[in-house]
Amino acid sequence: MTKPRVVIVGAGFAGYHAAKTLRRLARDRAEIVLLNSTDFFLYLPLLPEVAAGVIEPTRIAVPLAGTLDGVRVVVGEADRVDLQNRWVGYRTAEGEQGQLAYDRLVLSVGSVNKLLPIPGVTEHAHGFRGLPEALYLHDHVVRQVEVAEVTEDPAEQRSRTTFVVVGAGYTGTEVAAHGQLFTDRLAAQRPHLNIRPRWMLLDLAPRVLPELDRRMSATADRVLRRRGVDVRMGTSVSEATPDGVMLTDGEYVPTCSLIWCVGVRPDPFVAELGLRTEKGRLVVDGYLNVPGYPEVFACGDAAAVPDPTRPGQVCAMTAQHAQRQGKLAAHNIAASYGQGTRKSYKHHDLGWVVDLGGKQAAANPLQVPLSGLPAKVVTRGYHLLALPGNRPRVAADWALDATLPRPAVQLGLVPAHTVPLESESPELARRA
Repeated sequence: MTKPRVVIVGAGFAGYHAAKTLRRLARDRAEIVLLNSTDFFLYLPLLPEVAAGVIEPTRIAVPLAGTLDGVRVVVGEADRVDLQNRWVGYRTAEGEQGQLAYDRLVLSVGSVNKLLPIPGVTEHAHGFRGLPEALYLHDHVVRQVEVAEVTEDPAEQRSRTTFVVVGAGYTGTEVAAHGQLFTDRLAAQRPHLNIRPRWMLLDLAPRVLPELDRRMSATADRVLRRRGVDVRMGTSVSEATPDGVMLTDGEYVPTCSLIWCVGVRPDPFVAELGLRTEKGRLVVDGYLNVPGYPEVFACGDAAAVPDPTRPGQVCAMTAQHAQRQGKLAAHNIAASYGQGTRKSYKHHDLGWVVDLGGKQAAANPLQVPLSGLPAKVVTRGYHLLALPGNRPRVAADWALDATLPRPAVQLGLVPAHTVPLESESPELARRA
């Protein structure tokens, strides 16, 4: 008899770990198919280190085929789900259409850049949600410093060496922290550059890392300011132009670099499904089932999963939640085939880690606050454990960066027009 088929849409933290767990629990009971726009799982937390040249980009791109034995990987972009007839439509990079029938469906399509109605931001800012954007930012920063070195106009030199990061959450804080170290190294290699590159970190929130413990916030704020980052809380961008940004306090900052890290929103594909949503996320019950469709599960950033620790609220859009929910979705699907019993979603906060570049980090493993070198050890140890592949290569890159000069060149592989703010990849741009 033909095995029932489980189709998992999206290979982010939720989808990847759903496939990995389901392979272990039910590979003999069901065919597992993973549909994703790329053939790799992207470990997003290390993107700032890719942009700063600490880690090679391929290190955080973990191949699906090499790490998910027993899972059929289909590379394509999901563009339709027929819930009544139980099939998923997709389009390949070559433009070919395909369909995947399913017996069980896991929707884990993730998120894209969060947009705000601020004039000029969509046209002049760049987000930070994928490898193309990290590679583009690396080249862009190197290019601005190189142009600043040869220009004779002091005003242009200041504009070229001013980098504005909007959003002091997890991503924005790490981008600014690594960015200041990166440009300081670039400037040290250029004796004719007589100005220190300046990084600004803006957010309307009252403090850096507002979603995390206050002690971690204070540690990050202290490290950033000592490093020279211009941290401005309670301030954001009110308008962006080709030559600079107007701040909400009325100051105009000339810059060629606006980096958008204000957060994420569910993938617009969610809205096309015709299912009930909450703030753009699919409504699910505690077992990750979509109401009315017991064969459909949703998890990760695309799902509004009830948070048992905060009655009436849903889980935050974090990698920790996504990974755990993906594993639970796999467990409950296996239970539907007679392997174990289904469970509702529960979680215990394991703490957070924030890499601030150099020897600096902030962490609170199991609610124990750490900073400096101890936090750095915990942070890198956590990332190595969380990475599903390429661990020796990442560790080797860290060791090389600590002992050898960091090369910094423009490869020119990612033009600006291919990384629009509306989405994390060219494939998603057509939908956003």
